[in-house]
Amino acid sequence: VVGGGHNGLICAAYLARSGMKTLLLEARESVGGCASTVSDLGARFNICACDHSLIRAMPVLEDLKLYDYGLEYLEPEATYVNGFHDCENPWVFFHSAERTIDGLTQTHPTQVENYKNYLKDALPIAELAIEIAKSGVSTKEILFKALEKNPVTASRLLRWSRASALEVLNSYFTDWRMVMPAISTGPTVWGAPPDAPGTGMGAAVYATRHLIESGRPRGGSGSLPEAIHRSFESSGGKVRLNAVVTGITIEKGNVKGVRLHDGNVLAAPIVVAACDPHRVFVEWIDNTPPSAKRLVNKWRKLPIPEGYESKLDGVISKKPEYKFMPGLQSTFSDVDLEQSTVIISPTLEKLKEAHKLKGEGEVSDEPTMLASLPSVLDPSMKTKNGLHTFGVEVLFTPYSLKGGWGNSQEPSRWLGIWGELMQEDPLKYIDNWRAMTPDVYERDFHMKKGHSPSYISSPLATLFGRQRELSRYETPISGLFLTGAATFPGAGIFGAPGRNTASSVLASTERRK
Repeated sequence: VVGGGHNGLICAAYLARSGMKTLLLEARESVGGCASTVSDLGARFNICACDHSLIRAMPVLEDLKLYDYGLEYLEPEATYVNGFHDCENPWVFFHSAERTIDGLTQTHPTQVENYKNYLKDALPIAELAIEIAKSGVSTKEILFKALEKNPVTASRLLRWSRASALEVLNSYFTDWRMVMPAISTGPTVWGAPPDAPGTGMGAAVYATRHLIESGRPRGGSGSLPEAIHRSFESSGGKVRLNAVVTGITIEKGNVKGVRLHDGNVLAAPIVVAACDPHRVFVEWIDNTPPSAKRLVNKWRKLPIPEGYESKLDGVISKKPEYKFMPGLQSTFSDVDLEQSTVIISPTLEKLKEAHKLKGEGEVSDEPTMLASLPSVLDPSMKTKNGLHTFGVEVLFTPYSLKGGWGNSQEPSRWLGIWGELMQEDPLKYIDNWRAMTPDVYERDFHMKKGHSPSYISSPLATLFGRQRELSRYETPISGLFLTGAATFPGAGIFGAPGRNTASSVLASTERRK
């Protein structure tokens, strides 16, 4: 298994538990990938800003006994505070749908009935989507699940899948402030425009998070891959770090192993690539069998995608307070809103402008931001001398930045934009900070052009097995499989691709017998 992100680890752990002799290769000095938590500036910081949600609905945590290997989740009292650059009319999202609706009666009373109508349609869709993710990769199973659940819901799921997220959300809500937070954590995170056809399932995000409680692993996001690592090794699996793969050896259409940067070749009849499929097909395969020529040529014609996300991390001696927080906190006096992730959404017009600027190598003056103070919910994330830490994810920040990233002052500007949302300038309380920009992701995480692979096809494409190397995990090259965030369903910290790929490998092995 090549790549020690959470999906690669999960796939490897399932294979090892099945009795397969399994070796995981990781190019970095530690496993975890973008789900890691790293030490820097005298503190611990998560590489990604995402809270863990979807993986908590998967059987992975129980199957791999991750709670026995040190995993523990903490839940904020309120999942999200939805704010905006004008600091007007924020609202609070809770895991409980009832609690969310109660809050909306105070902050957005005209949208209460709209939200109820939305949930009436969206909750069954979200339930079905979760069941589909659990079911694996068989089209027959997927269709059976859909028809068994509810034909009306199945039909609506397909209709949403064809539509754009903006189209679906606008059919329920009349206030843009109810629409944009879902766009921010859906299509925007994916790098897609909100009106792009095929993004409609992003509209189910509120319903999904009512079904699955978001949480953060104690000790940081990296506690998840660390627990999977321990589970993997307990089943006899081996991990080799600082192992950079440069090629896949193929003979007579069959995988024979991988080549490493030091020239060594490791023999194996099965290789699972838990990394960017573009790199696999364009850089690693140099002896393409006839059965895979069309597929490899297709990938070689595709442009190399560019990264568009950055993250600011830092240590702060005084917790910052948003301008909109005192009023919101008085409305929700029984809830500690400082525990929550704060989503700062632009207007739709500003988001469209941000997409345009991204293509021109520039960053909006009102970017989408996902901010948190991880050490409020989890004191173990404080520095040794008790200072709090903060994290701010910023979208869009293009890899091909005009003028380059070398001496760019862009990260300082973003920090200033975040500071303008506060009652008091937080910059004077920041002891130290750092910026993870696309060039840093490329350098430190072996991500070509700073791009984090993501699955960009619609659910319909998956349903009918289009791009089979992604939606079904198995390639035309015998013994070569794909997993990771670029394969369905693969959004955020999910784990389903790793589990499903392991099932495909085992099924393929049985067929060969």
